Amino acid sequence: MCADTPRASRVWLDRALIAFGLACLLFYATVTIQAAIYQRHAKAEIDQMISGRYAALSPAALATTPKPNVRRLEVGELIGRVDIPRLKLSAAVAEGDDNATLGRAVGHLPDTPLPWFRRGNVGLAAHRDGLFRALKDIRAGDEVKVVTPRGEYSYRVSKTLIVDPDDVWVLAPTQAPTVTLITCYPFSFVGHAPQRFIVRAELVGGVEGSVLKGVVPR
Repeated sequence: MCADTPRASRVWLDRALIAFGLACLLFYATVTIQAAIYQRHAKAEIDQMISGRYAALSPAALATTPKPNVRRLEVGELIGRVDIPRLKLSAAVAEGDDNATLGRAVGHLPDTPLPWFRRGNVGLAAHRDGLFRALKDIRAGDEVKVVTPRGEYSYRVSKTLIVDPDDVWVLAPTQAPTVTLITCYPFSFVGHAPQRFIVRAELVGGVEGSVLKGVVPR
């Protein structure tokens, strides 16, 4: 009787671990499917915004300095889409760096400028095991496009960096209009990754505009 007790305990432990593993897989699959559904609908909505609401305005008019009367973007509000053609990466961008936003979209960091002001350092973040997984293969010279209802902005990757989580200087204002992409590192790490992978890209084209963080004209 006593001899069978350890064996029975191991059987139950094996079953518990299998059940836990299956539960984790189910949770991951559910989150992945929900994010994919959100991305499909969000990108369709962005396309409608681009072709509809701002169709009558010229690119020059969309990029001008906003009126003094502005409103702050709501968390989760759609901003546009980030595309990296060589990596076949295309993902909707929404305002916010909270867990809910980053669980389904690329998040625009609220304390950084918006791309249509064409000034400063635009911060975009996403999970390494999700929308920014492809960044592991990015290289200098790659094109990064940010497509919004207020214009399309093309950047060129100048460098990549690996930094610690508290190295917030990567989001400091820059002289040249810049987009900074942030994800966790290493890409293959299990659990909370200890570092951050940074992609720095500079705007190709005009630089006029003014910096108003996280706000849009009414």
